[in-house]
Amino acid sequence: MRKSLLELGSATKVELSEHLQISFPTISKFLTEMEKNGEVISVGFDKSSGGRRAKRYRYNPDYMQGLAIFLERTETIYTIFNCGGEIKKQGKGSSVLSDHGIQLLTKFIEKVIKENSSKISSIAIGVPGSVDNGRIFYIPGYEQFQNFDLKGYIEDLFSIPVVVENDMNAAVLGFSHNKLIEKNQSLVYLYSGQNGPGAGLMINGDVVRGSSFFAGEVSFVPQYDKRNFGQALNDGSDSSQLTTFKNNKIDAISRLVATFTAIMNPHTIIFCRDEVEKEVIDKIAIDSAKYIPSEHLPELTISDWKQDYLYGLQKLCLDLMMNK
Repeated sequence: MRKSLLELGSATKVELSEHLQISFPTISKFLTEMEKNGEVISVGFDKSSGGRRAKRYRYNPDYMQGLAIFLERTETIYTIFNCGGEIKKQGKGSSVLSDHGIQLLTKFIEKVIKENSSKISSIAIGVPGSVDNGRIFYIPGYEQFQNFDLKGYIEDLFSIPVVVENDMNAAVLGFSHNKLIEKNQSLVYLYSGQNGPGAGLMINGDVVRGSSFFAGEVSFVPQYDKRNFGQALNDGSDSSQLTTFKNNKIDAISRLVATFTAIMNPHTIIFCRDEVEKEVIDKIAIDSAKYIPSEHLPELTISDWKQDYLYGLQKLCLDLMMNK
């Protein structure tokens, strides 16, 4: 009912009953309770059509708020928003991916909840690692979080629903949701970032996590004799950042684009605008055509990774709130 009220803007009991295919007495019971709690607001009565005037309701978007946090090697970025998607507060702090990271993250969440009058109704946490139903099982370089059930830990501590997601899965979800991509589209979001290369995969509108939730760990994709994609990006450089574009790096990325094309045939591959410019994208497109017929290559585009990441976490958070 929450989702329907937000989507419709406002509705009467009859309209909600017809929209949700739920009996009028049940709708009436829920609305009475929600109005009493301040979750829905009466916005007056419809014009009479000869009978009793119908009371119209709208959802109070500030009744619940969500907290989206993403954890990076050098910083922690967060946003607070209401269940209508309106941003209430944004900020950043120092990284919590350290030896005492779990305790630092706990204190951070505790502080945010206290400052927001306990209105936080769901939390989404993004991490640079592979996640299986809230348990982080592959996060190189951050041993304290390895094999740690972050979802269960935070939920037990704060009694608030929590979702924990891989950073690239959240980014591709956020890109799709924010750009209003058609549901039948398939996407690949490629990013090197602070923790090495990774990809978010979406097929026909669904995020692909894989049978063991390891999908998107593209650093392991074999490309050359005794070298995988991650090693090829690091070859001859102290950084795996995509910004240092020598020909060998463009070739490695072009091979990966060709690989995704042959296996997934996606509509679009997205790159982070902090890592590539259009000139580089054009070179990748030309080089990719050396390995696969150009007519099958996807569109290559650039987007704001941090914003897409937060949009994805926000979407996951809102889904938790609507189903609470």
